[in-house]
Amino acid sequence: MSNHLWGLLHHPDREWRTINDEHETVSHLYMHHVLWMALIPVVSSFIGTTQFGWSLGGETDTIQVSFETGLLIGACFYLLILLAVAAVGSIIHWLARKFPSRPSRHECIVFAGYIATPMFLSGLFAVYPIIWVCALACIAGICYTAYLLYQGTPNFLGISNKEGFILSSTMMAIGVLLLEVLLMAVVLLWSMGSEHSIVWKFLH
Repeated sequence: MSNHLWGLLHHPDREWRTINDEHETVSHLYMHHVLWMALIPVVSSFIGTTQFGWSLGGETDTIQVSFETGLLIGACFYLLILLAVAAVGSIIHWLARKFPSRPSRHECIVFAGYIATPMFLSGLFAVYPIIWVCALACIAGICYTAYLLYQGTPNFLGISNKEGFILSSTMMAIGVLLLEVLLMAVVLLWSMGSEHSIVWKFLH
């Protein structure tokens, strides 16, 4: 598992320099960080939705899915997360096209993979999925992701703090939009799974 996790949470400025010096490959990033960290929201959501059900605030407003449906949805959720990391990295590579020290696409994907760390960790709260708690956790994850982005971008691209702030703001806006699309897709998957479970119970 990643040896950068604690550093990104405790001293991100120093950890970014370490990450940049390592010149990590995309395959190494996925094998030692993304594949493991992406399991946190997936497994947490699976446990929450199959064992407890999503709570919308009242005892009668609970959405729950079957074990088999949860496995299928969880697999789709996991794949979406893995693809999202690569997509964000490609977007960062495209946004950096005007800078002379533009990193390669694989370096941008590595950067994106580590930026997403707080979002992965916020997925822990889906174990007992209460909507407002998960929303607060997601907001906290976004805020710390933004902090990592603002801390890492100038050094990563070799640009000034002012240029880094402008570029980071653009990255963050696009990233949040992508996150919203991902969340909508996940909510749709869970909703479809819930309806499938209700129909299955009714027929049997």
